[in-house]
Amino acid sequence: MKIKLSPHLKNSLLTLILVSILGGLAALTHHFTWQADITGNASNTLSEASQKIIATLPDKLQITAYIKKDIGLRRQIEQLIDRYRVYKADISLTFIDPASIPEKTRELNIGSEGVILVEYQGRVERLILIDEAPLTNALLQLVNANERWVSFLSGHGERAATGIANFDLGTLGKTLDQRKIKAQSLNLATVQTIPDNSSLLVISAPAVALMNGELTLIKQYLDKGGNLLLLTDPNNSQLTPLLDYLGIRVLAGTLVDGQSKLYGIDDPSFVLASEYSKHPITKGFQTITVYPTVSALEVEPTSPFESTALLSSAKQSWTETSPVSGKIRFDAGGVEKAGPLNFAYALTRDINKDTQQRIVVVGDGDFLSNTYFVNGNVDMGLRIINWLIHDDNFIDIPAKTTPDASLQLSNTAIAVISFGFLIMLPVLLLATGFWVWRRRNRR
Repeated sequence: MKIKLSPHLKNSLLTLILVSILGGLAALTHHFTWQADITGNASNTLSEASQKIIATLPDKLQITAYIKKDIGLRRQIEQLIDRYRVYKADISLTFIDPASIPEKTRELNIGSEGVILVEYQGRVERLILIDEAPLTNALLQLVNANERWVSFLSGHGERAATGIANFDLGTLGKTLDQRKIKAQSLNLATVQTIPDNSSLLVISAPAVALMNGELTLIKQYLDKGGNLLLLTDPNNSQLTPLLDYLGIRVLAGTLVDGQSKLYGIDDPSFVLASEYSKHPITKGFQTITVYPTVSALEVEPTSPFESTALLSSAKQSWTETSPVSGKIRFDAGGVEKAGPLNFAYALTRDINKDTQQRIVVVGDGDFLSNTYFVNGNVDMGLRIINWLIHDDNFIDIPAKTTPDASLQLSNTAIAVISFGFLIMLPVLLLATGFWVWRRRNRR
């Protein structure tokens, strides 16, 4: 027996079935998710390296973005974090406008460009620019952060790693502590050895000369392959014996920068760096760094180390041997040297097949001090120390560019397209309109 349904009832049943199917699919999306990246270069998918790092993070990951209320920038960050959430759901992302918390902004040394803090298991990494490569490398640092010790030489008027004065390094010490890098003061007059657990020795522009016994202990430490960060200042002769040992010569005078006014700085003794040499410390680094009082450096041909110029001044710079006040100018006939001049070197030496000794010498003892440890100086300081303690296992994740994003046309093709759009298409439209008008008038 056949049941004959009216067309109206058939349409109602089909509509009900279709709505039921759509409702069922919508309900399934609450329990199951599926997505596919159909872009030509998988630009919306994390690289395999990032996926492996994410898999090693069992605990919750907290990301706090201290950036202004820029909808476009915040959306860009959200889209990046969403890619990580595909492989790790418990990633928390919080946006905070630095202007709404001025005291916290000062405490965290947040500049005008903002900062992004990545926190995991009580450790924190800072990012200024966020993309897959820097974020994944920050996660790599957090997951591999074993406790390490850095010794800061004391007893000669050096900057203290726990000090709160403007010239001290207390902010650096706190920042290192967040990365499980412990800063300890070392007075060789009372503790006549450099601890075996020290991954790095820091000597920051002593005000008085080191005793011969102290110099002997430091040289023995270096002979065994110890790593060293040496900060000096113009006209500081206290470190000359160590600099001679390293094969580094300090040029006379203070390095002055003729282009500092372009950045709104009237004091020419402030040297700014915006371009960096090719080195693991500066790889991918694009932020401006500031150096308040700088001495230029040169490497002696007899140096026992492989050297790489790490920081250089601009072409408009020179070594000013007179007091840096009032109007100053380059004396081409004297001992002053014209820029560009190097004021930081990275030195390396192979102790054995498994150990590389690393040393960094910077002709400025202030750029890591509490006053100037902000913005790019924070990142540069941390990069230097990470490299010196061999904590530089960064992953190189190439940027994903869209294939065929630009169309290259010859001059002939451009002329043909222009002629077609500017002349032929308007003529064709006019002719069509005229033809339609004639047909209607003939009826």
